[in-house]
Amino acid sequence: MRIAKASLIDPGANTVYAATAVALSFFVFAYSFRFGQVSILAYYALWLPLVIVDYRRVLGNYARYGWIFAFAVFACLSVFWSQAPGVTARASVQYLSHVVCALIAMRVVDTRTLVRGGLAGTALVLCYSLVFGVYHLDPLDGTYSFVGAFASKNQLGFYASLAVLFAFAALVLGAERGAWKLVALVCVAVALYCLKASQSATSVLTTAAVAGLCLGLKALEWLAPAHRKMLFLVLAVFAVLVLLAGAYGGGYVLVLGAFGKDATLTGRTYLWQQGIETAAAAPFVGIGYQAFWVQGFAEAERLWAAFFIGTRSGFHFHNTFIAATVETGLIGCLLLSMVLLAALAGHLHRLLSAAHDLEALVLFTVAALLAVRTFVEIDILNPYHVGSFLLYFAAGKLADARRARRGQPVYRVRLPPRVEGIRP
Repeated sequence: MRIAKASLIDPGANTVYAATAVALSFFVFAYSFRFGQVSILAYYALWLPLVIVDYRRVLGNYARYGWIFAFAVFACLSVFWSQAPGVTARASVQYLSHVVCALIAMRVVDTRTLVRGGLAGTALVLCYSLVFGVYHLDPLDGTYSFVGAFASKNQLGFYASLAVLFAFAALVLGAERGAWKLVALVCVAVALYCLKASQSATSVLTTAAVAGLCLGLKALEWLAPAHRKMLFLVLAVFAVLVLLAGAYGGGYVLVLGAFGKDATLTGRTYLWQQGIETAAAAPFVGIGYQAFWVQGFAEAERLWAAFFIGTRSGFHFHNTFIAATVETGLIGCLLLSMVLLAALAGHLHRLLSAAHDLEALVLFTVAALLAVRTFVEIDILNPYHVGSFLLYFAAGKLADARRARRGQPVYRVRLPPRVEGIRP
């Protein structure tokens, strides 16, 4: 039996395979800690064999992706000065291979297929958590929260946020029609229930903010690009002033209080302080990728004990920039921030410049969610995480879109030769 190449690697023609691969990848990212190495191998098996089908089309020219690979390569180099070289070597190679898989997915998955795979994948993850999930006691604030099949309510909240945004893309942004809209409605209902049950203030606030932002951008499509840019700039300045007024006026305390949180964000401010002090010891290159949270290291053991982490694993600084600086220094933090900011600003520029660009709107939505969460989570810093997968997917789409614009032929109109005695 022969399988046509188009059904595997041609965007739009491979919807069944590509959407299934995206959905299963999301499930692996969510529960690889439960199913172990077999699930990770299954994730690689979904994407890497596509190189054999047609390596030119699947890989493309990686020379133009240098800025995308920069952080992953630097993480691999950090093994030479890491305080835990064995851990850094394994984790950095995993991260680099994870980036490669995300870029392969970017080459073979179009926007509508990503939305369908995202809907199916997040629905699968959330339903699994509803069936096998549990409640955990938070020893810091004394409350019980539904964590699903995860070890943290914030991860359950993150997948619920992604489900809401993919459903938002299907229902409001016009990415889907027909039966998939019904799937989106079911998905968003499950996601909203999980958001409520998890009581994750981070996920609720970021989802509402990003959905509101993208709804505003969708409305801006009614304007011409020049007017659209001007109005967006005015609204952005106004939003920043409102946020500053809320921060200095104590508005954030009221918002946190509505979710039962205190001004320390349940101890996160202390954790950030400890991370900044650790980063100061090796400010430029860090102590090595993923070389801090290692069992037996004094500082990690002290913080695990302070936050009642009995498993002595699965903990972090709850801030992407602090965590990246601790592990890879200011250089690594800047390289990772470059990828995130380029994806965010690049897709925003596409949105404000084109009459209608569904791909830019969907990927900007995802990038905006990741950008907002960087201040309280580390979604883009680890391998086999849906956040890092989507970040490099969006960055790769941006790089290919720029190349496509530069590669467009310029058509010139040739006038007929002038004939004497005949006036035009």
